Amino acid sequence: MSVVIAGCGDLGTEIGLRLAEQGHEVLGLRRRAELVPPPLAGVPVDLSTEVPELPGDLEHLVVATAADGRSPEDYRAAYVDGLRNLLTGVLEGGALPRRALLVSSTAVCAAAEGEWVTEDTPVAPSTPTAEVLLEAEEIFHEHFPHGTVLRLAGIYGPGRTRLIDTVRSGNAASGAAWTNRIHRDDAAAAAVHLLTMADQPLTLYLGVDDEPVREREVLEFLAQELGVPLPEDVPEADTPRRGSKRVSNRRLRESGFVFRYPTFREGYRAVLAGQGVRHP
Repeated sequence: MSVVIAGCGDLGTEIGLRLAEQGHEVLGLRRRAELVPPPLAGVPVDLSTEVPELPGDLEHLVVATAADGRSPEDYRAAYVDGLRNLLTGVLEGGALPRRALLVSSTAVCAAAEGEWVTEDTPVAPSTPTAEVLLEAEEIFHEHFPHGTVLRLAGIYGPGRTRLIDTVRSGNAASGAAWTNRIHRDDAAAAAVHLLTMADQPLTLYLGVDDEPVREREVLEFLAQELGVPLPEDVPEADTPRRGSKRVSNRRLRESGFVFRYPTFREGYRAVLAGQGVRHP
């Protein structure tokens, strides 16, 4: 079965490797194709400006592109222009993927007061970049009404040590905002699960672990694990205004998916222990 991974960065590569382990032939689209590891076959292409040549027997399509920067222009180049060029390549190749999956973000689900968010919560992107992500979702579903969008919360995992480094340096300041996250390996496993499950997946899932948690609790946990002083507690009035929401993974759980790292505790302990590799 032929699989195309559009965007073979850390997450896309991990998805591709897991599919290859199941016996699938996987093509990884990336500007620097030499960084795509075997047994994946790297295809050099800049989706923001180029239309890829894709096989006609394509059965699974994964869109896991990432922006080069954090500006709306960077996001548009990766998520909208890149998606349009990819879809043009799919059409020109004459393929009709049996399953297609787009990796998006819970950033399109705005909430500021700790409300619970589910797949039925109305979208309300509160930033220009989140608006671009929502536009990409709409383009994806126009072409693949049967396709699945997987909205991920903050990804952490091997090599993603920014938060750990901040706590270790003593520069972390904790707040009371609700946060949501998912380990890289669980994010990849969830994508593979939705692509290969026996039943047809639904068109939208939220990819988060079992426990929305206040930022303060995560930072204090890391400080204790590292054996460093607890972060300074910053009153909410002194912190920048930002979203604070609790995201539910109930639909993903009910589809039969089982988390390896159900909370940040198991996941960050694995990171601190050096488990896993971040793909370049």
